[in-house]
Amino acid sequence: MKIVILGGGPCGLGAAWRLAELGHEDWLLFEKGNQWGGLATSFQDEDGFWWDLGGHVLFSHYCYFDQVMDTLLGKKDGWIFHEREAWIRMQDRFIPYPLQNNIHRLPKEIFWECFKGIVDINKNNFERDPIHFGEWVDAIFGKGLAKWFLRPYNYKVWGYPPEQMDWSWVGDRVAPVDLKNILKNAVFNEDNLSWGPNSLFRFPLNGATGAIWKTLAKKLSQKKIHLNQEVARISVHDRKILFADGTTEEYDVLLSTIPLTSLVRMADLMSPFDSPPPLKHSSTHVIGLALKENPPDNLSTKCWIYFPENNCPFYRVTVFSNYSPNNVPDINKQWSLMCEVSESSVKKVDRKRVIEDVIEGALNTGLLSSRNEIDHTWYAFVEKGYPTPSLDRNRLLFPVLQHLEELGIYSRGRFGAWRYEVGNMDHSFMQGVEFVNHILVSGEELTLWYPQIVNSEHPSGKKR
Repeated sequence: MKIVILGGGPCGLGAAWRLAELGHEDWLLFEKGNQWGGLATSFQDEDGFWWDLGGHVLFSHYCYFDQVMDTLLGKKDGWIFHEREAWIRMQDRFIPYPLQNNIHRLPKEIFWECFKGIVDINKNNFERDPIHFGEWVDAIFGKGLAKWFLRPYNYKVWGYPPEQMDWSWVGDRVAPVDLKNILKNAVFNEDNLSWGPNSLFRFPLNGATGAIWKTLAKKLSQKKIHLNQEVARISVHDRKILFADGTTEEYDVLLSTIPLTSLVRMADLMSPFDSPPPLKHSSTHVIGLALKENPPDNLSTKCWIYFPENNCPFYRVTVFSNYSPNNVPDINKQWSLMCEVSESSVKKVDRKRVIEDVIEGALNTGLLSSRNEIDHTWYAFVEKGYPTPSLDRNRLLFPVLQHLEELGIYSRGRFGAWRYEVGNMDHSFMQGVEFVNHILVSGEELTLWYPQIVNSEHPSGKKR
């Protein structure tokens, strides 16, 4: 069986790793870019600062994934381990994330509005499933938290109003409301900081996130993996791929990690699958601020910060120099911030002004005290940043995935499967691994088809 893999991000590399591990020899991997990693690629600018394509952190739902990471960079030496410090910047103050556990930090009037909303939802039973994500937010967190944080923040992240989004993707990504815990924190003025699956995470000591995937690629057979190979067309009935340089490659089974909409455009599918489904996505502008001196005390240990208010264009800022001292040339004299701005068909961004708008936002929110702190900036535009869990996503998505499988094509990965709830690095990697297990040994593709299982805590407390 000849297996061809399109895309050298975590999913494609995960499949290649598993194929090699199982001793299956007849496979090839093609990546259109000039380096490995996909959306998890990292870049070093001319001045020696490292940047990721967004605020990536490495945490895992899987024992197998952890073991591979240990194999790649070692159990300790190649990593820096962090206890997460995630914060929210609003009302001219930093508040620990998740906000719902720390609303005592808010001004009294807003605290009461949020607290009252939480009390109201505890009194009123929600008798039917929410229609959309906005209704889910109101029902789960109350109208106060929805108004001051969750609705504006989620619009800034996704680029779509909550009313246009489904809510079934949430899983372990949003902290639940615990009224007793909230009241206890308020009475004793205590903060709650440790919630979430990424409360502990690790980051490569050198080379930023992309170092993981470059290292993995080096351990594969170099005769089987190929960069700078862009697909032009796929003949699904001949099972043949035509590349932009005119070369061709045949396959028995194809794993495609390129965006599903692009795959459908390239493939000669028959009606009703001959045009891409109208799946939604948002783009991401990543603006790196390379800074002089040292971070101020109030940023010296923070990992990332959320921004729900309209005094800045970014929804999240990562204190990237805190992830590894080697993310900057000289940690004693330099530091860095990495800012993310979303864009969509309903949330436009002035691309000519986005860097200037980010700098103004950093000044408005107290991240910077002066423009003189900036040594230089770095910019990247990611056309497909987030696959949007829109209201009609599953209805549009599943028939296409299933039809492609009937033709021997498996569309997997962050945008191949278009399922945000299993779109992290560990999820994407395991989609590739589970594809191989499914093809070669009839294993179950749990990650793609059962996100609620892989994202839930195992009864034993162990990872899956």
